[in-house]
Amino acid sequence: MRILVVEDERKIADALKKGLEAVGYQVTTAASGEDGFFCLTTEEYDLMLLDLMLPGRDGIEILQTIRKKGIATPILLLTGRDTVEDRVLGLDSGADDYLVKPFAFPELLARIRLLLRRGNQEPQHAFKLDDLELNLLTHRASRAGQPLELTAKEFELLEYLLQNQGQVVSREMLAQDVWQIRERSTPLDNVIDVTIARLRRKVDGPFEKKLIRTMRGVGFCLGGTEHV
Repeated sequence: MRILVVEDERKIADALKKGLEAVGYQVTTAASGEDGFFCLTTEEYDLMLLDLMLPGRDGIEILQTIRKKGIATPILLLTGRDTVEDRVLGLDSGADDYLVKPFAFPELLARIRLLLRRGNQEPQHAFKLDDLELNLLTHRASRAGQPLELTAKEFELLEYLLQNQGQVVSREMLAQDVWQIRERSTPLDNVIDVTIARLRRKVDGPFEKKLIRTMRGVGFCLGGTEHV
């Protein structure tokens, strides 16, 4: 998988390149919007990481130009701007996702995997982990053959955890991708924690092997963890 990193801060660009190459990606860096645009229009990439605050033409202008030309490469915005207006502008301009600086590298990897799956795989209708099964077509979940009585939000949460099984998902990711809320808050974190607790009681409570784990200070994980 080839990733184009458009970032004008050399230390950040070098750190991203080193970290991404360490887990198997091929990485090209560009220090300006113009260089990034040239790279994307002359070579093929599976994903673009685009900083918003760039010298010359900023990330939004580059993003809009790319989309107007019909280039469908998945684009993940990296931004230090944390207002609702800035993030809405980025998404409305054609970005597939965004990540606010500073960010944890494992979360960046999780978002990259998610965007690459969206672009390269057919929709998945069934998930399985050990004796836990979930079917999107029948909207049923079970463990060891026993049906799990889940609310709509618990079902959606379990689907998301299964999509990212073995990986840590943060509360920020859950807020955005499951609750569809861009602004995290303490009340929302409490709702997430309560929903996780209820889901854990149903998925793990009656069984000896526990599948849902809390990674303190980081988030949650279904199944094994990945060490980055």
